[in-house]
Amino acid sequence: MSNDTINPTTVPALEPGAALEAIDLMQTRLAALIDLQLTLKHIHWNVVGMNFIAVHEMLDPQVDAVRDMTDAIAERIATMGGEPKGTPGAVTSIRTWADYSLDRAPTVQHLVELDKVYDGVAADHRAAIARLGDLDPVSEDMFIGHLAQLELFQWFVRAHLKDSDGDIMHRRTGN
Repeated sequence: MSNDTINPTTVPALEPGAALEAIDLMQTRLAALIDLQLTLKHIHWNVVGMNFIAVHEMLDPQVDAVRDMTDAIAERIATMGGEPKGTPGAVTSIRTWADYSLDRAPTVQHLVELDKVYDGVAADHRAAIARLGDLDPVSEDMFIGHLAQLELFQWFVRAHLKDSDGDIMHRRTGN
């Protein structure tokens, strides 16, 4: 996107360069959250074994909340004069992480992998928040709210993975 494709009157007092950088950051996060939404639904469909129903039912509200996050980010991109990209091709061209590797698998295996997914999403959100603080406090605030929800969802996942000592199983062993 070039500076001349940003309408500087879309968000008054926001410098076009700051808007462009914020839009680029948000587009990357939009792709990540679309990917997360699809991954959560994939796990929902493919989880089996002990505590199946608890995990199966835990995931749908997460899918819905992440879908709401993607909508808010896309609308913020548009508000700032950008064009949100949400097609499968855009998501796969933007992402820098590997595709989720499990299909049908026991709950513990999916939850271990989902914990790792949330690690990456949360870390990248924190980096975006740090940069957005200098560019656009409105977008920064939105991302802070999203991160709070994402961390809560990861806590739900980790609660299933704790042993009797309160340690997260795969983190103790390094898996």
